[in-house]
Amino acid sequence: MASLSPARNAGMQSYCLRGFKDNAVVASKVKALGVESIELCAVHHNYDSPETFAPVVETYMKAGVAIKSMGVQTFVGDVAKERKWFECAKIAGAKMMTAHFRVDSFTTAIPAVMKLSDEFGVRLAIHCHGGYMFGGSFDVLEHLLKISGPQIGVCIDTAWCMQTGRGNPVEWVQKFGKRVYGMHYKDFTFDRAAKWTDVIVGTGNLNLPELLKALEATGFDGHAVFEYEGDVENPDPALKQCVEKLRAS
Repeated sequence: MASLSPARNAGMQSYCLRGFKDNAVVASKVKALGVESIELCAVHHNYDSPETFAPVVETYMKAGVAIKSMGVQTFVGDVAKERKWFECAKIAGAKMMTAHFRVDSFTTAIPAVMKLSDEFGVRLAIHCHGGYMFGGSFDVLEHLLKISGPQIGVCIDTAWCMQTGRGNPVEWVQKFGKRVYGMHYKDFTFDRAAKWTDVIVGTGNLNLPELLKALEATGFDGHAVFEYEGDVENPDPALKQCVEKLRAS
């Protein structure tokens, strides 16, 4: 995959495979899908326990899958607890964590995690999670970036970006530019009641070719992953199509 740009050399968000708790099984599935990296979520390891993480990392390494990012983790400024998450990232060699902040604690949490980021060399990427969660809208993300430094950027979840009703992933990439540290490739269709349905990436409302073009134009160098959340018991066929769709775009 070395010849692919970071935008096209996408890994897998382990939440896609939340129906499978054995990390050896998850690792083998990721490799079989034709990708070589993962963003590991808390479904597959409790990041409050860095002392038990090394065997998990070894499981993925043996399968040829790199843990390049972790999350999504919610930061509130509890330094003792959140330091453990950074310790896990160090063990994995991950350089990024996807993150949520909360409206009641972001003013405390952001300075705290910036210090931890400097200490461990791990960037945070604020995951936009639609219109019903703090940090889901463009103006809130813009403000959070203004009050933080380069330690913190954005992880654009393309489907949740569109769910806000005013979100265009291509425009967000262009506007946030170098502060885009992560990408979750996800696609939704919406019914008349604005209810969403997961679909193969690039077959719903997401303009995948234009998104890839925008990411490459801005020099995206972060970690991109697929995050298809449907078909929990058998997601492999849909995820395979997601990979094929991106590689063909």
